[in-house]
Amino acid sequence: MSDSATATEKQSMDCLVIQGGRPLSGSVEVSGAKNAALPLMAATLLAPGEHVITRVPRLADTATMVRVLEALGAKIRWDATGMHVDTRSTSSLEAPYELVKTMRASVYVLGPLLARFGRARVSLPGGCAWGPRPVDLHLKGMEALGATIEIDEGYIVATAPQGNGAPGGLRGTRFDFPISSVGASGNLLMAAVLARGTTEITNAAIEPEITQLAEMLVAMGAQIEGVGTTHLTVEGVEALSPTSIEVIPDRIEAGTYLAAGAMTLGDVTITRCRPAHLAATLQALENAGSRVTIDGTSVTVQSQGRPRAADLTTAVFPGFPTDMQAQMMAVATIADGTSTITDTIYHDRFAHAPELVRMGADIRVDANVAVVTGRDRLQGAPVMATDLRASAALVLAGLCAEGETRVSRIYHLDRGYEALADKLATLGAQVERRAETE
Repeated sequence: MSDSATATEKQSMDCLVIQGGRPLSGSVEVSGAKNAALPLMAATLLAPGEHVITRVPRLADTATMVRVLEALGAKIRWDATGMHVDTRSTSSLEAPYELVKTMRASVYVLGPLLARFGRARVSLPGGCAWGPRPVDLHLKGMEALGATIEIDEGYIVATAPQGNGAPGGLRGTRFDFPISSVGASGNLLMAAVLARGTTEITNAAIEPEITQLAEMLVAMGAQIEGVGTTHLTVEGVEALSPTSIEVIPDRIEAGTYLAAGAMTLGDVTITRCRPAHLAATLQALENAGSRVTIDGTSVTVQSQGRPRAADLTTAVFPGFPTDMQAQMMAVATIADGTSTITDTIYHDRFAHAPELVRMGADIRVDANVAVVTGRDRLQGAPVMATDLRASAALVLAGLCAEGETRVSRIYHLDRGYEALADKLATLGAQVERRAETE
């Protein structure tokens, strides 16, 4: 085992130890968005040459995508300007199971490989600790463009009609998404930009991460109309060129720190964010009693005392994001009154509820609805992270709980939060990362 592999394995066993009851105050800069960086990295496969992506967060998931691209033959280096991705030497068309199983977003390479080379072999993805999240819409989108799809020993094998490895084997189509899907919208869009003819995509996702992907593709020479809307029209081109792009700020990370300020009765400012991307989260925090102030690319949340109960329903953008549901449930656990939280995106995303109950929360879950009756206080306890956003909810709960909270399995947090413990410490939190065996 290499030294780096050993270090990674040891890090995966780390935990966070939090001494709660301290109001957070101060400011913290928001990192680049993981969910934007991953499809941008995959999109580099569409155009041979060196691409530069700045503000890529240093996370477990972006490290996995680097390994996926390198397995395909791309060369990647980091310097002060950002991540440089050279895709001229891309030769392998297989994204292997041992990488894809750790992160579902690896399936983003399917569309670019198929569009550029006429063939792709991508492992069916994993990397999800809760519930079924099938890739059916990804595959149906590729089939609509004329690709032949087979499942072979756990791999998606996609072949363009010509089957000769030349671009242009895919053909324009009309695809109506039966439900909005961020991942499938991005994959179909990347495949369509090199397809022959016109592709119309309706009910496309309009999350900021997909809008930025479309903007990158346009900068590479793609012809896309309707960027930022649910109706995209793509006129296929013969080739694309490398480009440079800066990853947008992470709206979920931003919302998490603001929720921490509200929950600890503090005063927290986030900088270098895009407030328009946070509108639904900011409204939810205001509904819960916090004062929200926007100043350019900064947002401040000031607690006005104990949060008040507020109902919440997740929805596709610009609605309230499912990735903030767990964090706002944590806020509701100490709110004055009873809150009802409904997740319409994923019906089984409440794995954090039993762990919050271990800390004294009063939560009743029925299918995709959680009823949370706020308590005056939570009590620190050992808890176990089950997925990325559930982990964040447990950290928030620990920040306001009496006594010590130990959050285990924080490798989930490492997938989506850059330097979480350090950033919380700058806000006054007493939080320490330790080896699980300590």
